[in-house]
Amino acid sequence: MSAKLLKSGIIVSSMTFISRVLGLIRDGVVAHIMGASASADVFFFANKIPNFLRRLFAEGAFSQAFVPVLTEVHQQQSKQQQLEFIARISGTLGMIVFVLAIVGVIGSPVLAALFGTGWFIDYLNDQPAGEKYELASLMLKITFPYIAFISMVGVAGAVLNTLNKFAVAAFTPVLLNLTIIGCAVWMTPYLSEPAFALAWGVFIGGIVQLLFQLPFLWRAGCLVRPRWGWSDPNVSRVRKLMIPALFGVSVSQINLLLDTFIASFLVTGSISWLYYSDRLLEFPLGLFGIAIATVILPTLSRDHVAKNTANFAGNMDWAIRMVCVLGIPAAVGLFVLAEPILTVIFERGAFTAETAYKASLSLMAYSLGLLSFMLVKVLAPGFFSRQDTKTPVKFGIWCMAANMVFNLILAFPFGYIGLALATSLSATMNAALLYYALAKQGVYRISKDTFWFVIRVLIAALCMALFVSFLPQLAWADMAELERALALFKQIFMAGAFFVMTLLLMGIRPRHLKHANHG
Repeated sequence: MSAKLLKSGIIVSSMTFISRVLGLIRDGVVAHIMGASASADVFFFANKIPNFLRRLFAEGAFSQAFVPVLTEVHQQQSKQQQLEFIARISGTLGMIVFVLAIVGVIGSPVLAALFGTGWFIDYLNDQPAGEKYELASLMLKITFPYIAFISMVGVAGAVLNTLNKFAVAAFTPVLLNLTIIGCAVWMTPYLSEPAFALAWGVFIGGIVQLLFQLPFLWRAGCLVRPRWGWSDPNVSRVRKLMIPALFGVSVSQINLLLDTFIASFLVTGSISWLYYSDRLLEFPLGLFGIAIATVILPTLSRDHVAKNTANFAGNMDWAIRMVCVLGIPAAVGLFVLAEPILTVIFERGAFTAETAYKASLSLMAYSLGLLSFMLVKVLAPGFFSRQDTKTPVKFGIWCMAANMVFNLILAFPFGYIGLALATSLSATMNAALLYYALAKQGVYRISKDTFWFVIRVLIAALCMALFVSFLPQLAWADMAELERALALFKQIFMAGAFFVMTLLLMGIRPRHLKHANHG
């Protein structure tokens, strides 16, 4: 089974890689146009709220609740019953998010005041930053309907993933990035406020992604007419699982919104610095953590339905190994090369050397929690595949409360860097609690082989950090774009080669990623 999972993981990671690269190009376009200006702060703010809801409805809680139930229906009931379930779940969720989108558009001034309180206070007091509030409430009217389109994309993607057709859903975000880039390039010259071009890119991108997936659903024989089904037994099960999962699987996203709320009280640029560093963090998180979590959930669900506890634990072990061998060096690399990476990717146009430096500090803070973010992604399916959402939600609430405390303690002495540190600390706490509960319930405990595997990976990553620290220090800001890009690529390649060589010297072989002897 591990070889099959590895193949699926490579497919999802490959598609995700294309999406993430285009995402970085998109962010480079945004950085070139707006840098860390007030309008950049507003766009990132207006995009973060529907993006947060997307994580809840389209990727996070909905997927974690829907996939295990759909897997059970797929294995135990007829094709007609499966299609009926898909029709009713898509109709029910579709109606809810459509109404939510309308409410969001009408209530955008309230949302802007709620999550951008600092701007709203300035607006009431006729302060200059009050213009941010007005711009945010208007921009939310454009970006908020995205939640309706992308939620339906989430339903289609979950259906295809359950059928082991992972590539389509993984490729779909590429279209959003292409749409935003296109709108930024073609619409910006005709608009007085460039941020509106990006907002329209988000809106159009949601429609394009949905239209792209429909033919694949049709070919799989799963394209059905949505129907309302609130009382349908299977829909009710998803609903009951999903409500607590809204907290359990999306703690990090809620924490990021809390960061935005506090950052609205800080100096102009704080939200942008956090955004650019978060975007770089999302690259390895999506490429490795989310990709592995995507393929592991249907597999664990099938193991649970078949009551195969040995396979369940073995597949969890494989997921832990994969996120550690990929996530630990990625976190160390982001920490030691934070400023050069930001400089190479973003520093042009309105994105200055000072912006790169400021964003690198929050990126270093976020990188401390990267492995924890990844572990949460693969440990949470250990509960959701068994249709247990109560345990993760309990931990989620604890971690949200802890994040608020960490924010209050760290934000004002350390500013936006403190917000990033608080997010990393709460993610680490969440991962630790999830593992503790799985072990206590007797569902999964890390095997001895995997424990020592992780220790060797950690040693290799620390050796890699020392190796990078001994490389010649370059004046990145003074180099030409192509020259510094090549220099960065060379350093990353050398660091990666050193990491792999160190692993090989410590006895790690490719077979350790294909099979986990659990026990």
